[in-house]
Amino acid sequence: MKLKPYISTLVCIVIIASCGDEPKPQNQEQQMEKKAVVYQVFTRLFGNTNTANKPWGTIEENGVGKFADFSDRALSEIKDLGITHIWYTGVPHHALINDYSSYGISNDDPDVVKGRAGSPYAVKDYYNVNPDLALDPDKRLGEFKELVARTHAAGMKVIIDIVPNHVARDYHGLTNPKGVSDFGASDDTSKEYDVNNNFYYIPNTAFSVPEWQNGYQPLGGEPNGLADGRFREYPAKWTGNGSRLAQPHFNDWYETVKVNYGVRPDGTKDFDELPEGMEDLGYLEHFNFWKDKTVPDSWLKFRDIVLYWLDFGVDGFRYDMAEMVPVEFWSFLNSNIKMKNPDAFLLAEVYNPQLYREYIHKGKMDYLYDKVELYDSIKHIMKGYGWTDHIPVVQKGMADIEHHMLHFLENHDEQRIASPEFAGNAQLGKPAMVVSATLSTSPTMIYFGQEVGEPGAEDAGFGKPSRTSIFDYIGVPHHQRWVNHKTFDGGLLGEEEKNLRDFYKRLLNFTISSKALMGTYQEIHFYNKEHTEGYDHRVLSYVRWKADEKLVIISNFDADKSYDLDLKIPAELISKWDLTQPEYLLKEELYGNVNPVLKIENGQGSVNLKLGPLESYILRVQE
Repeated sequence: MKLKPYISTLVCIVIIASCGDEPKPQNQEQQMEKKAVVYQVFTRLFGNTNTANKPWGTIEENGVGKFADFSDRALSEIKDLGITHIWYTGVPHHALINDYSSYGISNDDPDVVKGRAGSPYAVKDYYNVNPDLALDPDKRLGEFKELVARTHAAGMKVIIDIVPNHVARDYHGLTNPKGVSDFGASDDTSKEYDVNNNFYYIPNTAFSVPEWQNGYQPLGGEPNGLADGRFREYPAKWTGNGSRLAQPHFNDWYETVKVNYGVRPDGTKDFDELPEGMEDLGYLEHFNFWKDKTVPDSWLKFRDIVLYWLDFGVDGFRYDMAEMVPVEFWSFLNSNIKMKNPDAFLLAEVYNPQLYREYIHKGKMDYLYDKVELYDSIKHIMKGYGWTDHIPVVQKGMADIEHHMLHFLENHDEQRIASPEFAGNAQLGKPAMVVSATLSTSPTMIYFGQEVGEPGAEDAGFGKPSRTSIFDYIGVPHHQRWVNHKTFDGGLLGEEEKNLRDFYKRLLNFTISSKALMGTYQEIHFYNKEHTEGYDHRVLSYVRWKADEKLVIISNFDADKSYDLDLKIPAELISKWDLTQPEYLLKEELYGNVNPVLKIENGQGSVNLKLGPLESYILRVQE
């Protein structure tokens, strides 16, 4: 949920042949045979063809996309991009500024809503979906169920958000299943804390909205009967980011309230902790550990929510700010999910590397964002001041959990590659994407519009340029050119945008078909720095192999400089790969532009390559 110049060129080369398999990663109960690729799409923005883009524009002025915009044609094109899973961001009903009172939905107060369209991470009803997304708000659940069915028919799986750390300040369920009460409905509000209270309270004190800063006014200052500088909440609750102030700061997550998981205000825990050794056990043992334990009420509420959506047909969840919720809860929740659907895709936002292994092994997460380590390293290289030397170090440090660390270059929290604040040129992301997509056995994620160079340049209102706003009704111009009035044929794209999308399509389809990318990794970067003339810290190389494929990846992160290299393949790898002939033809798989030769002399391999700016090769050893 956080809101978090010139870039160099990268060249990538991949060489493939045959080799033996590696063991499964530690504690991995079911490893995919091929890589997964997640397409994160901001659901409200995907099908919006309105180009007005008025700051603080209303839904009528700026438009909004619908579930129905994900037509069979649109989904087929997404699938053909090389996508296996779609993360539909912003599906659960969250607080927003639009009048749906005729449908029995309460109006939300602009004083506790960010933007006009609202944050998808301030959920006000977990058993329903955003009415903005429906052609008929009365039938919004049915329309989403049809989207799930269409997505499955197109050959992809569905992921939605779950935000366990916090909910909207005015949470109110309209379609709760029988016996399900709202968060906080049974709380003893006279107490700051009780193990079965869903929220933390500031007794005998009323909530006050923040003091607005930097000229900010709700709805951009537009008159609104509810935008009066007041929001009735008595007693006040702790705010979502943990603020215990009755009047949170403007930079706090003031639109949300923190959920209580049985952690006392002093940080001690009011529930059983996992015994030593549980990190080595699977979800069945975790499920059995919890099934006879008494757990806080909030645990049960979220268990019921995720099971509801699994019954609905959803295939997995992306968990917002997972590290702000105790790991024991994740052990409980995820083991319940896996008992119902062992193949469920569970992705979490965790930014503290010291917690990665705990949340994977104890919390039973499938995947975490590899943001602080890999993403930040690649971003620095793309911006021109990072060294590729850091990537092998990062990968070595992740060796035992590399499969669980999902790779990305964009998401809704991060700056768009093409924004001036990041790279300023989407082309500079091409080689970085090859590295991101081929370095590990982990899934790859791209953000909608990334594949056509979306720069996120709009001043949308609450959301500002460099990130496509998640708070406002807005159009996404480069993406809209691909949508082409809902024909989804890219007919309005320029040649550079078409070529960029073609690059992503070629690369991602290769990754989901390659066996080698689910196999062994070994860096050859430092060997080549020592033994290859002209090789430097703007170049990166490593190898991947499994069964009948072998990959050598070399990447040039310099934006202007070409490299003429006699890339070395160390003798130990030639021996492991059992390559005994003096020469092997290499077939280029991405574009077919080159077909170099792997030469072997005195046990060492070498490939003569010219790496042009932003050029990427995938080469297969022909045996």
